[in-house]
Amino acid sequence: MPVPAANFPLVEIQPIASARNEWTGLWTRVGSFDDASLTAVFSYPDVFAALAPLDLVLRVPSLDALTPPVFELLPRARVVLAVGAAELTQEGGAMRLSELEQRGYRVLVDVSQPGVVARDYRLYGQALNCRDGAPAEVSLLPLAGPHFAYNIPDQAAADACVAAGFAWLSGPYPCHPLPSVPPSDGTSRKRLLTLLALLARDADNDAIEKQLRQDPALSYHLLKLANSAAFAPAVRITSFNHALTLLGRRQLERWLQLLLYSRQNLDGPPNLLLPLAARRAAQMETLAKLRGADRDAQDRAFMTGVFSLLPVLLDMPMVEIVTELLLHVEVEAALLRREGPLGGLLALCETPAPVPAQLAELGIDGQHWWESQLRAYHWAIQVARNL
Repeated sequence: MPVPAANFPLVEIQPIASARNEWTGLWTRVGSFDDASLTAVFSYPDVFAALAPLDLVLRVPSLDALTPPVFELLPRARVVLAVGAAELTQEGGAMRLSELEQRGYRVLVDVSQPGVVARDYRLYGQALNCRDGAPAEVSLLPLAGPHFAYNIPDQAAADACVAAGFAWLSGPYPCHPLPSVPPSDGTSRKRLLTLLALLARDADNDAIEKQLRQDPALSYHLLKLANSAAFAPAVRITSFNHALTLLGRRQLERWLQLLLYSRQNLDGPPNLLLPLAARRAAQMETLAKLRGADRDAQDRAFMTGVFSLLPVLLDMPMVEIVTELLLHVEVEAALLRREGPLGGLLALCETPAPVPAQLAELGIDGQHWWESQLRAYHWAIQVARNL
């Protein structure tokens, strides 16, 4: 029997990245980890298609919830099971682990809690909660798969985790870079802010194209993104004027917003803020649409999500950034004070695991929240792969 939308379980998703700043998976936690909740979440239409090609690393606090019907919904090729240490020490734990192996699942054991010796089991990898930073001493066994560090608080801790042997990284660390690292290529980003201001003032196409031509790297990224699957143009776009004429300013403005986060050095690693901003923007737009907002309001929601990470990117206070752009009053209120309808949505999308009361206050149920996550991650994955 389907779970009512109002009772749909809350799902928390956090991206998993490699040391090269590429998304490799999604750390997934289902609030009510029981048979009914897992069935509702993973029988939702096109779940794994939306999140392809990334694996889901599913936190498993209770092996008892993994019933045969649930296994039917979890494709072995796409799901990695992260089992808590306590589960393996309980009676029958070794037998259940053997069953998972026979079914073909990759299993990580969370060694954050004492009591489990990973070498006693055939495992894919080890997982560790690094909310307090990478431990001074950690023993990682040579296993078949990567070791996974989660809840990493900042870039310094992420670097320490990589040095310790962790290959999968998750947590808010991209939003807390090393203070000694200056923002990269401020000139290009200043040009982008200028372009966004031109669009806001409804400048003519010639003025916009002239500004674009001053930056070869920006020009390259813009045309590459314009032709990517993320925007799916009907014909190949070969010039800026073609892009402006064929697709219009609405799409161009979105490209420019995202390109703020693109790598400026073509040989350098991707910027993890790019997919984070894309996810936040797409989720805010989706939630605005689900709440009945018109197209202009959806655009403002998207813009708010993209711009919300600019202080991290540019190492500038948000108030200074806002003064350079002619933003709608609702966007400005959301970015500066988390006020108004967009401020509530932004605060929600900034929260890794919102509670039911937060959703209810904005008229959003658990099912709509899950749908918005799927749409947002689907789009962010495409953007990250094309920039």
